[in-house]
Amino acid sequence: MTFLRHALCSLALAGLFGVAQADIAPLLDQAISGEHRSAANRARDKYRHPKETLMFFGLEPEMQVIEMLPGGEAWYTEILAPVLREEGRLVTMILPPDAPPPYARKQFELFNARLDAAPALYERVERRTLPGNPLVLGPAGSADMVLTFRNTHGWIRGGQFDDVYKAVFDVLKPGGVLGVVQHRGQDDWDADAKARTGYVPEKFMIEQLELIGFKLDGKSEINANPADTKDYAEGVWTLPPGYALGDKDRAKYEAIGESDRMTLKFRKP
Repeated sequence: MTFLRHALCSLALAGLFGVAQADIAPLLDQAISGEHRSAANRARDKYRHPKETLMFFGLEPEMQVIEMLPGGEAWYTEILAPVLREEGRLVTMILPPDAPPPYARKQFELFNARLDAAPALYERVERRTLPGNPLVLGPAGSADMVLTFRNTHGWIRGGQFDDVYKAVFDVLKPGGVLGVVQHRGQDDWDADAKARTGYVPEKFMIEQLELIGFKLDGKSEINANPADTKDYAEGVWTLPPGYALGDKDRAKYEAIGESDRMTLKFRKP
């Protein structure tokens, strides 16, 4: 079956089910098993638990959702887009190609090429670049949910933590959800000092987001990995899928798997 045939069949089934009333679980199953997903992305499912994670956050097919910095692989975008296509809306916020990080242009090009190649699934995704100062993600109180996956360490390193999460707070509706997945450091670590390793203390995340005004609505161990010792020469990128050390001790890091991650759900009061 070609990708286009699969996509059209998926849309027909979604219409048959009545998307707005459908249970989110079968819609997620359909998106996660879709042929549009790359083999490399599918291989990460056993570490990232997308169905369980999105159900924990309370995703519904009619929601207005913002995905922060999806990255060139569009890992969660390719799951979110089919689920939200009919009744909801997905807005992706990616770095502009001229942003300071050296990887920004490559990620911008890869992300847009991936979505351009599959208009049957992605033509309704609203693609935006992350604005500068002032940082405004959309009309105040317009989003039901904002999702960020493994981005917070970068915002800490760039001194942008407060600006980003205040903008997230502003764009959410009262009662709206912020879903955070992040490489988890030790609670006694200094967040600024350790952000270069990719890890962030969970205690820091909760305390700082509550200072901004969010209320912790729940936390899950869906993406925990007790085998992650968090003490690698190249930080979290030593582990898969990065393998920053190349073939050195690769079997060891493959056996550990992807990082230990906090999975936190916050609400805007």
